[in-house]
Amino acid sequence: MSFDSHGSPRERRAVGTIERTGPADPLDLLGRVPYGRLATSMRALPFLAVARHIVSDGRILLRMHRGFGHHEACDGSVVAYGADNYNDAASGDGGNLWSVQFTGPAEIVHLCPEQEELFGAAPVSVNGEPYAPAYLRVDPHFVTEHTLDF
Repeated sequence: MSFDSHGSPRERRAVGTIERTGPADPLDLLGRVPYGRLATSMRALPFLAVARHIVSDGRILLRMHRGFGHHEACDGSVVAYGADNYNDAASGDGGNLWSVQFTGPAEIVHLCPEQEELFGAAPVSVNGEPYAPAYLRVDPHFVTEHTLDF
């Protein structure tokens, strides 16, 4: 058992290979926002990249711009992917805020047209260059979930 910030015990539950402590399913939370940040390293330097995500069969599928080569740096490596609803605070929607971070191996994948459609419209350009999509699959082995209750 672990303790929350108020000192009350909270059971640790496991979902597949994902251990979590909060009441909401982190994959469900991820489905509430369209974009997040992918973290890994490239040539021994850490970087963050914006990615569009969907959840499919308990795995996270990411669409990102091929032009920077970030997808190639991630292929076969352990990465972290995180998303949050912190923009809700800025928009004045109120409610509770959350963030989730998933860590696990990533691999380049080639999606069928039906899966590509689930991502919705792609950007036209990135930093003035035509957008070219690349897709990764992240198999989450560890998840961290944080909530800010108001």
